[in-house]
Amino acid sequence: MGDGVAPEELAAVQAGGALVVDIRPVEQRRREGELPGAVVVDRNVLEWRLDPTSPYRLPGADDAERRVVLVCNEGYGSSLAAHTLQQLGLVNATDLCGGYQAWLAVRG
Repeated sequence: MGDGVAPEELAAVQAGGALVVDIRPVEQRRREGELPGAVVVDRNVLEWRLDPTSPYRLPGADDAERRVVLVCNEGYGSSLAAHTLQQLGLVNATDLCGGYQAWLAVRG
């Protein structure tokens, strides 16, 4: 898998058309906060919702070359999930380095 997205680059990457997907559990999102502009997809249905060939995919998730940036709490689970999406053919799937916590830290 290629390099992930640095937290300070997330807004620019998102503005450039990347689909940002928050895979944190609902409890973490409630406690820590939402990630602006991110689509929330539970980790246990991620492949169904992002596989471009799936009838259950999200609207806008039909382009296998679209950049997808996964976000978990600290960057571990999202890195594994991005690898799985790459195996499904999403060649530009990656994750946010350090996850939501790193993004919070650079926001100040």
